[in-house]
Amino acid sequence: MVVIETVLGNSSDPEWTGRLAASEVDVLDIDQWEAQKSRFRKTTAKGVEIAISVDRGTYIRDGDVLRWDAQARSALVARVEVRDVMIVHLDGLLHVAPEVAMRTCVELGHAMGNQHWPALVKGDLVYVPLTVDRRVMASVMETHHFEGIRYEFVSGREVVPYLAPHESRRLFGAAEGPVHSHTHESYATTDIETGRVYGRPPVRLHQHAETDAHAHGSPPKAGFTHDQGG
Repeated sequence: MVVIETVLGNSSDPEWTGRLAASEVDVLDIDQWEAQKSRFRKTTAKGVEIAISVDRGTYIRDGDVLRWDAQARSALVARVEVRDVMIVHLDGLLHVAPEVAMRTCVELGHAMGNQHWPALVKGDLVYVPLTVDRRVMASVMETHHFEGIRYEFVSGREVVPYLAPHESRRLFGAAEGPVHSHTHESYATTDIETGRVYGRPPVRLHQHAETDAHAHGSPPKAGFTHDQGG
């Protein structure tokens, strides 16, 4: 068994990018919940048993380099699996009456709370990790038809780079467990059981990642998202 007690760097770091490109890389697949632990055991893609024993407060990120053998030109890199995320855009509420914006936000919060969906609010965006089937989430959003709100589904990997570590833990750590195909409202359950989904599912044609002067950049903006009115 190989014991890992420190993180050497990340594959996105310039010093590691070229080094790993010319090396033999083994992968340690872990989920977001395991990434928050300082001690656990796991087997790599190539069958090597690994014991993680890092300092408390150290969290493994996607792409972290856990082991490096300069002579053999081999490395072990972590691959953190995170769920897809529904991004709810609230910027459309800036163009409606204040009382409408407030009512819509309360209704949105009530609907998400009723479904027990964990969420993270950052600026004018609400990030919701998929804890149920994507079609169910789309059905819930379509049924409520929130005025001035649009939403989209993106890969969790697209979101993580724009979040601080504690935000990533809040967003994905609370979403662990199996993805369910039902909700607490009968209309959504009926949709999945019958195979019928009311309303149009969101369509994403283009994805553009933009950055600014903030430490974590700006969240991905879709070139086209499903408009929920407004």
